[in-house]
Amino acid sequence: MTKPLTRRKFIKRIAGTMFTLLGISSVGYVYAHRIEPSMLEINHLEMSHSLIPFGFNGKKIVQFSDTHLGFQYNLHQLNELVSTINDFAPDIILFTGDLMDEPNKFMQINQLRSILQKLHAPLGKYCIYGNHDHGGYGSEIYRDIMESAGFTVLLNQSVPIHFDSSSKIYLTGIDDRMLGRPDLPLALKNVPSNTFSILLSHAPDVADDASQYPVQWQLSGHSHGGQVKIPFLGALVIPPFARIYQEGLYKIGNNKPLMLYVNRGLGTTRLPFRFMAKPELTVFTLRSF
Repeated sequence: MTKPLTRRKFIKRIAGTMFTLLGISSVGYVYAHRIEPSMLEINHLEMSHSLIPFGFNGKKIVQFSDTHLGFQYNLHQLNELVSTINDFAPDIILFTGDLMDEPNKFMQINQLRSILQKLHAPLGKYCIYGNHDHGGYGSEIYRDIMESAGFTVLLNQSVPIHFDSSSKIYLTGIDDRMLGRPDLPLALKNVPSNTFSILLSHAPDVADDASQYPVQWQLSGHSHGGQVKIPFLGALVIPPFARIYQEGLYKIGNNKPLMLYVNRGLGTTRLPFRFMAKPELTVFTLRSF
């Protein structure tokens, strides 16, 4: 049985239709289709916690997400992004899913692999699955590309990152919530207590569950920040598992809270527009205290 449209959903649908139809011959169309999707915004945040070892103080993590190559984002843009990331001299690089829009239809895999190989981070490059990485029979295609480019694919598992013999943090990655089989207890099984831990989950809304575990920070993507946002109405389309936390920084819980950051991603999907949701690269600086 089809659920009746609420007034808010009806207005959003009409607004979305008007934005698309009226924008075809307007400045708005050009801006949302060609200008804003290329307006990379670089956000700098401090990732601070008492459990971060002093050896990691000042270390830099760069997160990028949701390139959706093959839809609107292209390899030329990715190559420029790689240069930008390397200019920050990150210690750790994290990719939080959705590399290609349709993996089994992407025909430039060798060039993609070569570009990703140029990313440099002395403490490692890590990634997780997004829903599009599994879609289109893409699971093994994605894993092959990322591993051959020097990334560690985290699939319901944790790895220690060592700065020296006495300083380490843990990085945990879980499978995608939509098309994968995430298992947070399994992923955290080998993480010692009282150790700083970062969780990578493509789907941000997993944070409500993650806040019940000894995880201090979660980094996600998936939402595209709404991709197209209408003033006073908000995002037109928000994907499942990104409906609570859509972009930016959140503090979840009171006692030993989880900090969640939702990256808006770089590419587009479904519609080749961005409006009031610029593509994003995030640079975190670790701070111990």
